[in-house]
Amino acid sequence: MRALADAERIRRFMRALGREARVEARVYFTGGASAVLLGWRPTTIDVDLKFVPEQDALLRALPRLKDRLQINVELASPDDFIPVAPGWEERSPFIGREGGLSFHHFDFYAQALAKLERGHTQDLQDVTTMLRSGVIDPATALRYFERIEPQLYRYPAIDPPSFRTAVEQAFGSPAD
Repeated sequence: MRALADAERIRRFMRALGREARVEARVYFTGGASAVLLGWRPTTIDVDLKFVPEQDALLRALPRLKDRLQINVELASPDDFIPVAPGWEERSPFIGREGGLSFHHFDFYAQALAKLERGHTQDLQDVTTMLRSGVIDPATALRYFERIEPQLYRYPAIDPPSFRTAVEQAFGSPAD
């Protein structure tokens, strides 16, 4: 069993991964990694990330880095679970640069909606923290949902009415 990842462990991972990059790429953190780096939580079980573009060298380095740094790493991002509105790359705040890699938080609106769709207790707390910290705005989040709602059919695991209810409970309804 690997240790929980705190901010220092995640930054050590970023430096080590940056040394593995042979060409420039972006790394997008999601969920717990974003929460820990922003100080919303002290630790996370794993670091969820997405490479753009994917690189074999980085993918091959992950198992070695996971073992050496004793950190759980998963290839996961909101677009694996929900549709993501165009322009998410530009809405993904910059964290830092290590070697040839630029690290970003994945678009917080996409993260918040993916968390609402999943609906775990920690996910709902994270959305509340995103609202309180001001990284997302309820009206903008609702409009974001309305942009992606017509594409929900592409994700058969999603129940659109339940997802809409969760979004309206978190951000209000259009009539509010």
